[in-house]
Amino acid sequence: MSLFTKYVKYIKYSHYLAMLGTALLIFVCVPGFQKLEDTRSNKVSVFINGTQVGTVKDAAEVDGMILEARRALASESSNLLLVNSEVVLSGSTDVVGQVDERQTIVNNIYNVLRDSVMKTKQPAYEVKINEFTVNLASIDDVIALLNASKSEYDPDSEWKVWLVPDNSRELNVMTTKIEKVSEEKKETIDKPVVFPRGGALLKMEEIYDAAFSAKSENMYEFGVRSIDFDENVEVVQAYVDGDKISTLEEAIEAVTKTSEKSKKYEVVAGDTLGGIAQKNDMSIEDIISLNTDIISNASSTLRVGDELTIFSPEPELSVVRTERRYYEENYDADVIYIDNDEWYTNETKVLQQPVTGYRKVVADVTYRNAELVSTDILYENVTVNAVAKIVERGTKIPPTYIRPVWGRISSGFGKRKAPKRGASTFHKGVDFAVPIGTAVMASCGGTVTRAGWGSGYGYCVYIQHPDGRSTRYGHLSKVLVKAGQTVSQGQKIALSGNTGVSTGPHLHFEILIGGGQVNPLKYLQ
Repeated sequence: MSLFTKYVKYIKYSHYLAMLGTALLIFVCVPGFQKLEDTRSNKVSVFINGTQVGTVKDAAEVDGMILEARRALASESSNLLLVNSEVVLSGSTDVVGQVDERQTIVNNIYNVLRDSVMKTKQPAYEVKINEFTVNLASIDDVIALLNASKSEYDPDSEWKVWLVPDNSRELNVMTTKIEKVSEEKKETIDKPVVFPRGGALLKMEEIYDAAFSAKSENMYEFGVRSIDFDENVEVVQAYVDGDKISTLEEAIEAVTKTSEKSKKYEVVAGDTLGGIAQKNDMSIEDIISLNTDIISNASSTLRVGDELTIFSPEPELSVVRTERRYYEENYDADVIYIDNDEWYTNETKVLQQPVTGYRKVVADVTYRNAELVSTDILYENVTVNAVAKIVERGTKIPPTYIRPVWGRISSGFGKRKAPKRGASTFHKGVDFAVPIGTAVMASCGGTVTRAGWGSGYGYCVYIQHPDGRSTRYGHLSKVLVKAGQTVSQGQKIALSGNTGVSTGPHLHFEILIGGGQVNPLKYLQ
């Protein structure tokens, strides 16, 4: 029994010695283990994108470590890096625990972020022209693109494009400014640029005499006076995907190539549908299809001031330039109109025939691309005065004409085979196939001049209208008006029928101008 007790005491002492030795080993050989504060969470494990990068004592240190790792990653490239970084912190409470060195954690974060780079964005210059955008690698490419856009109209590169701040914008946006490379102030007119029209080049002394008045100080410099872009150009710095950056050649091709763009064309005196089509390299059919609200067919009347939609080939960036030019030309004086309030607008009378004049001109001529925009005459020497054309014209809006019935056109205006014996081979009106008893309306307001039987017309109605025209309605079954009666447009005047020389139920309708029948379909609204 005493021997057993002795061994028990020995085991206790050995146990205590082992515990003491282990404690000394921990504090001497493993300095990374620290006594942690007894709080709710005194040890924080850091996870980046699901990967543990280390353990810290204070969670407030993590943001600084991530920032340091990001800076290290960004310093390796001049491009913009997009990195996916999801941070998760997991806290625990330990009496004794191990935390990692700061630099170790930063390195681990760097490695995880490097593997998580989503896409590299490259610095570029974005050029915006209205809704069109192109990205270029350098500011030199931007300048080269803009200079190439105007090169067709500046073959000697006398004008240079600059980028200047757009003060109207709050953001850092650049816009364009075009200036002449070197402005030479000339004291004499040695070799002016001459653009003759319809004649040979003039001698220098003739140019001088034609271009200037008696006052010697009235001197002119010829050639291009200004160049600018018609569209607003915006240039900003940006970061974009590498495949979104165009080469200079690609950008020039995209900006300078022409494409069909819609624009408005205002009808001026003398315009015809065919002329407008030819001037804009379009077909008449295409113009009609774009303007059905104004033009119904090729015979439609154009009015001065009408705005037509047309397609015109234009580049993305248009160039507006003004040239000071000397030329000779035949010219016509502006037409002089005398208004007559008693006439309708479709009534005119020429009171004086025009005579073409001849003059020598100095003018600032403005173009948009190749299209003439305006001419500002600075000086003219008239050798033959033009005589203006004088036209008297009406101001009253003429009455309109509507279909007297709605029905199928069974016979049009003009030559035809006689439908039956006694019928004419030249049809002087239009036939509308409608059932007997269909209401017939007055095509236009006026005074009834005849109402009753009319031989081949059967029962008929004649109406005289304020504009001098008249209408006839034939083959009626019943007349509802009397001669001398005033009727308004759309008023019921009769019922359709099949009387007179007729092959079936219909309404025969005529419009007469100057006593002769015309095709009614050209006048019906």
